[in-house]
Amino acid sequence: MTARNPRRWVILGVLCLSLLVVVIDNTVLNVAIPSLVEDLHASNSDVQWILDAYMLVFAGLLLTAGALSDRFGRRRGLVTGLVLFGGASGLAALADSSGELIAARALMGVGGAFLMPGTLSILTTVFDDEERKKALAIWSSVLMVGAVAGPLVGGLLLRDFWWGSVFLLNIPIAVLGVVAALLIIPESRGPAVRPDVVGAVLSTAGMTALVWGVIETARDGWSSGRTLGGFAAAIVMITAFGLWERRCAEPMLPMGLFRDRNFSGASLSVVLMSFSAGGLLLALTQYLQFVLEYSPLKAGAAFIPLMVAAMAFNGVGVVVDKRLGARAAVAAGLLLLAAGFGVLATLSPGDGYPKLVIALVVMGMGSGTMGPAAYGTLLGALPPERAGVGSAVNDTVQQVGQALSVAVLGSVLAAAFSGHMPDAVTGRARESIGDALAVAAAKGDAGLAAAARDAFTDSMATIALVGVVAGIAAAALAFLVLRPAPPAPQDSPAEPADQVDAAP
Repeated sequence: MTARNPRRWVILGVLCLSLLVVVIDNTVLNVAIPSLVEDLHASNSDVQWILDAYMLVFAGLLLTAGALSDRFGRRRGLVTGLVLFGGASGLAALADSSGELIAARALMGVGGAFLMPGTLSILTTVFDDEERKKALAIWSSVLMVGAVAGPLVGGLLLRDFWWGSVFLLNIPIAVLGVVAALLIIPESRGPAVRPDVVGAVLSTAGMTALVWGVIETARDGWSSGRTLGGFAAAIVMITAFGLWERRCAEPMLPMGLFRDRNFSGASLSVVLMSFSAGGLLLALTQYLQFVLEYSPLKAGAAFIPLMVAAMAFNGVGVVVDKRLGARAAVAAGLLLLAAGFGVLATLSPGDGYPKLVIALVVMGMGSGTMGPAAYGTLLGALPPERAGVGSAVNDTVQQVGQALSVAVLGSVLAAAFSGHMPDAVTGRARESIGDALAVAAAKGDAGLAAAARDAFTDSMATIALVGVVAGIAAAALAFLVLRPAPPAPQDSPAEPADQVDAAP
């Protein structure tokens, strides 16, 4: 038997600090785009690459980075990620051209790929089964805080400083994280095995192609050659990866894991939760700024009730999981998400913020209830020596869910907006609410502006109804697929198979 690490909660604080730097950066950049475009004379294509370069590299390298951390040390992987992320942030802040900024963002993606799964894999090795889901509830809360705080922090910085300040913010956090990690976090690693080079290449190529295809749908549509080529390459590479892993003697990601109902069910739940979150932020950010006419800073603050509700119900989710099992917590959370989407489906332009708050709170309750149970069940299905790559699977399915959400629900939103606009409106004004309001402002046409706001609210109701149906179906699937929790052991857990070194 092994005693609990006496510094485990301090270690969790370091992990959450490290997590925060990545999550805030993922959202803070959107606020800086207008001033960045002006200073760097960036084209629309440049802006798209500034945003997407990070995501392409990050998603592509997650599984490989997780596997490398298992082999060479999870603390080492975390520190490597922090150093790369902090250093690349400095380069991004000093960039004099769009090309330099795109390159810096790609390097930040490399750092993020080591950093993000590193926080989760170390958490799983430091905390035992009894406390792990409590720690995951805190980890999930920090994830939500970072997502909501990004636009707020960016707005505050840009009131007094230039766009590069949103990147400089990462450097002191990264430095503090490196020092704390080296002093406090013990090193852990899985058994030494031969590196799965072929698996690493195939997984990186497959995930990069998949995210590329999703990105291209927003630029060129679903039927373009680039989009179809990206998806075709992804299918080939990911299929080849699965076949290789099945025959490889020492695979990077054992395919047998997906036969575990808890692992597969929890992975699907995380995908659906991320899919819902991506669609929610996509639609509501536009609703707040274009329909309710909020400033970017005020729009960011409008999500605070969602964050508070999610944080509060993370604890509720842990209690439900402990008493009724993960499938009850996950199913209940998905049903609450569906209920929140149901409230969104009834919004009208005249309802304003009060009714929206109800939807945000209910959806926060849902994500908070299911988050720790879904993450904990996924990670609990993994052998300890696979903590790094298993955590990377969690992060990968999150990223895929969010990327697919933006592509699929974004397409539905655009098509619904065009369909709800009056037949007399033609050309650019039918393409998006932003374009319609720009045309209305240029013409001084208040009627067109009102019609655009009505059409967008109706189109948001369309994707909200999709969310209702998906949430109910996912809840039923989770309840059927996830196994009931086994009886809790009466004694402390056995020592894991990992090699654990004491912190210096």
